[in-house]
Amino acid sequence: MANEIKRIKTDSCEMEYFSFGTGEKTMVILPGLSVVSVMKSAHAIEEAYAPMASDFTIYVLDRRLDMPDPYTVADMAADTVSVLRALDLKDIYLFGASQGGMIAMTIAITAPDLVSKLALGSTAARVCGDDFSELSAWVGMAEKKDATALYEVFAQALYPKETYEAYKDVFAMMSKTVTEEDLSRFVIQAKGTEGFDVLDRLSETRCPVLLLGANDDAVLGVKPSEEIISRLSGREDFEYFMYDGYGHAAFDTAPDYKERLLKFFL
Repeated sequence: MANEIKRIKTDSCEMEYFSFGTGEKTMVILPGLSVVSVMKSAHAIEEAYAPMASDFTIYVLDRRLDMPDPYTVADMAADTVSVLRALDLKDIYLFGASQGGMIAMTIAITAPDLVSKLALGSTAARVCGDDFSELSAWVGMAEKKDATALYEVFAQALYPKETYEAYKDVFAMMSKTVTEEDLSRFVIQAKGTEGFDVLDRLSETRCPVLLLGANDDAVLGVKPSEEIISRLSGREDFEYFMYDGYGHAAFDTAPDYKERLLKFFL
């Protein structure tokens, strides 16, 4: 299954990643904000993206290890670009989910030479004012070191009610593994989203773009997807699909999600 977690050091940062797949094309996944590092879920991620592994060699990148405070989405994107260049990854098929989508958009705008196609899942081109209210509540729980409460509200916001109810004992168990360092990193990353805004720069993206949004997104709401659609809908190289009933984490729960990604990328 998944290769071991590797580390790469650039002039600007050190970052963990893993890769799998045998395809000639290169796909890069930038995960969303999480309470603990997605590197701990490498096996599950590889299983989820197995249908794409024969067409792509897939890299999953974390955030930097030594995380400064503050650390904005623009900073995250700059560090990710440094890692992509250090790994000599070119003409990438870039998929970013949630905060990872914000980073992916920024990369497509600031380093267009790297990106062949861009897929965005449950994300926003700007986060300001009331848009930050849900994240702000999470930050408060993390700052109080209440991992149990944080995991509960985090999971409830991400997943449909039936999914949460089916796995709430698992979420409760996972919350007991959260460290103070995990919570500190979570706070820095969440705060780094506030004030993010590339909405007026979306037209600078040169590559084809796919947006997969969710009408029942309890984290960001539907407005951010509508804003992206309104800015890109005149382009022939833009397409989108809005899910019903799967919530913010449609990228984890919708059964045809990977199929839509694969169809767009190929």
